[in-house]
Amino acid sequence: MFWLLVVQQVIGPVNMLVCGLCLVFMFFESAFGICIGCKVYNLFNKEQAQLCPGGVCETNPAPRERLPAGTRAVQALVLLGFAVAVLGGARWVSHNAMPTPAMWHHTPASNSAPAADPAQATDPAEVERCKVPEFAKAIGHEAMWKLHNGCPP
Repeated sequence: MFWLLVVQQVIGPVNMLVCGLCLVFMFFESAFGICIGCKVYNLFNKEQAQLCPGGVCETNPAPRERLPAGTRAVQALVLLGFAVAVLGGARWVSHNAMPTPAMWHHTPASNSAPAADPAQATDPAEVERCKVPEFAKAIGHEAMWKLHNGCPP
């Protein structure tokens, strides 16, 4: 996931879902001692999970009476803190997203108002850059080519 998301910048819903699920699974196991992966495995397989790391699935949790006072409240606060951290991190990432290689040649729409027609553009280099090639015209993709290349429609 590090290679795909950070190095290659392949960011998509499937990658983010898998990465988020792994984070949730790891958090529940480290914070509460609950191996969600083993629980899911047990739902779909006749044989129960064996050889869990650290014997997590083999231990029986202490009865509720023997838990120290306030344990459930502390666990709830830890879970709430984790949820706030994940949502805050997601919001920060969405507001501070790095441009991907596919976005490098696009100019932000907020910085410059595009001309309505490439012929009306004042910069001859921009007019030349926004000329639709013949292959795009031949297959009827003029609008898509202009959109992809950041040219006015």
